[in-house]
Amino acid sequence: MDAAPPLKCLIVDDEPLAREGLLNYVREIDFLQTVGTANNPIELTQLLDRDTVDLVFLDIQMPKMSGVDFLRQHRHLPSVILTTAFPGYALEGYALDVVDYLLKPITFTRFFQAVSKVRRRHASPAAVTSEAAVLDYFYIKCEQRYERIQIDEVLYVKALQNYVEIYTLRGRFVTLLSLSTVAEYVGGHSFLRVHKSYLVPVDRIDTIDGSELLIGEHRVPISRSQRGEVLEQVVEGKLWKK
Repeated sequence: MDAAPPLKCLIVDDEPLAREGLLNYVREIDFLQTVGTANNPIELTQLLDRDTVDLVFLDIQMPKMSGVDFLRQHRHLPSVILTTAFPGYALEGYALDVVDYLLKPITFTRFFQAVSKVRRRHASPAAVTSEAAVLDYFYIKCEQRYERIQIDEVLYVKALQNYVEIYTLRGRFVTLLSLSTVAEYVGGHSFLRVHKSYLVPVDRIDTIDGSELLIGEHRVPISRSQRGEVLEQVVEGKLWKK
């Protein structure tokens, strides 16, 4: 049987170094092929009109039009992987049906994980239904041991300088990670950044009480800048659910 043709990719980013970094990653993977690059979504539209494309790597913060604004206006697109330095857009990206969300600086391991999802989807659409099973847990290092964290058991995550506290139904775990990294681990699940130091699963929110969330017996602060988004996403029901 002949091997499947490589997935045709477009890279959209206004930063030349970011584009070059993704190009180098694509060159390392035999099932990917770059067919073009663009500085902004307007150039992307022109490229999509000219060629058949399987996958778009789309930056979020760009001049003229953001990647998220482009997605809102174009619903019939190839598979999209968002790339950004800002974790706060993750949930909105998933609401717009992106395959994955990569935080800069992007490691090759994380890049390969994301493009492998796209490859499986193109190889077998039924594989999409089994995708969630792969993402239902992650491992963290706690002192000299590795703990498996079930995502559906997480109550909330709190950042403290160079480490995070993960509160779960089984107890509290402390690990040397950033909150942004944990946000990547739970990508595809309904989590919300309610404060610069707090990440919460929306399904665990019992009450919104002024500037706090109640999750069981726990109280989690909501920052002033995030309160409007929390009310919109949670109360108005606009949050994407897995």
